[in-house]
Amino acid sequence: MALIGVLALQGDFAAHGAMLRELGAEVREVRVPADLIGLDGLVIPGGESTTMTLGVAREDLAEPLRRLAAAGTPVLGTCAGMIMLDRAHLGIGDWECERNAFGRQIRSFETDLEVDGIDGDPIRAMFIRAPWVAERGPGVKVLAQVDGHPVAVREGAVLAVAFHPELTGEPRVHGMFLRMVDASSPG
Repeated sequence: MALIGVLALQGDFAAHGAMLRELGAEVREVRVPADLIGLDGLVIPGGESTTMTLGVAREDLAEPLRRLAAAGTPVLGTCAGMIMLDRAHLGIGDWECERNAFGRQIRSFETDLEVDGIDGDPIRAMFIRAPWVAERGPGVKVLAQVDGHPVAVREGAVLAVAFHPELTGEPRVHGMFLRMVDASSPG
């Protein structure tokens, strides 16, 4: 059973934990660097990126998070998690996000979305003050777009989406992430 950490400083980390448990993973809430030890994967949830940045700084988590990702541990970021992974924040992903790209809270929306690597019907994607990828490096693969803007990307063992699969009950994004975790584990 994979041990997946969920950054639990802010955002709906409990919903991610519940979904991961439903898919057969063991879950640990991550609040301090010691919580990263022994993880097979990490989820950075949505929430508010400025508040998350302050929490990461307060707990001295930035460098340990970077080391975890640099070691090849798979990471999934959703909504603000996508922002946290970008060049301007943790610098784990080779992209830059535009925050609140679709507009303020009142412009939040749901749509059916085809995501490369996820078979079957389109997934139901919920965008809440969501970002999009405004700029990306050559190693970043776009998995889904809305109106020509990247909203799901992958770079190596890092997967990021601008929407909230944990809120719509859509397990296939987390399932894709857990397959990445399985593929990265030795043996």
